[in-house]
Amino acid sequence: MKKNLVKQLALGITLAAGIFAAGATLAHEVANAGYLIDTRGNVVKDNYNECWRTGYWTPAMATAECDPDLAKKTAAPTNAAAAAPDAGPDKPAIRVTFNAETLFDFNKAVVRAEGKKELDDKVVEGMKAHPEVELLLVTGHADRIGSAKYNQKLSEHRAAAVKTYLVSKGIAADRIKTVGKGKSEPNADADTKNKCKGTKKTKKLIECLQPDRRVTVEPEIQVPTKK
Repeated sequence: MKKNLVKQLALGITLAAGIFAAGATLAHEVANAGYLIDTRGNVVKDNYNECWRTGYWTPAMATAECDPDLAKKTAAPTNAAAAAPDAGPDKPAIRVTFNAETLFDFNKAVVRAEGKKELDDKVVEGMKAHPEVELLLVTGHADRIGSAKYNQKLSEHRAAAVKTYLVSKGIAADRIKTVGKGKSEPNADADTKNKCKGTKKTKKLIECLQPDRRVTVEPEIQVPTKK
């Protein structure tokens, strides 16, 4: 009789531990819903120790582990006054995609004169007119020609060059964040993965992959305007 009771108690403890562990894993995954996670529920990071965001990531999903500065800004209000409803824009105040060749010479990261004019017209004026854009995200992208390391660095340098120019035009540096994606995110709309065949650096392939070489500019944090 006592042996059966002990077995039942042991079984109950084992089941409870399993349920608790499963619940903890699920909670961990939900907390990191905006990022890629492995089979153990841990966030996947690249060689630069940066978290991989999912395609449906939004600033509201930022976590302290992956985006500490952003997580602080998007934290829940601590009082009723801060939680008052706001009326915000229904679309980003600034959203532009530049062909890399518009801003830079091929394989270069120095903004051309023509590129500066484009940035003046489409970004500088927008940032001055829209103070509600608290943080602008500038993302550099490269095509698949060349090594992953080279393209990563090129995309980072191009994004940084855009930021440097915007700052020189009077935009506060802390309103601009730069990211380089290398060749990890081909232009989905252009479907270059299927349309552009081969890996050898030819004029035809370079022209075909042009949509992948780009710089995107969009708000990462855009504060709603008050009623």
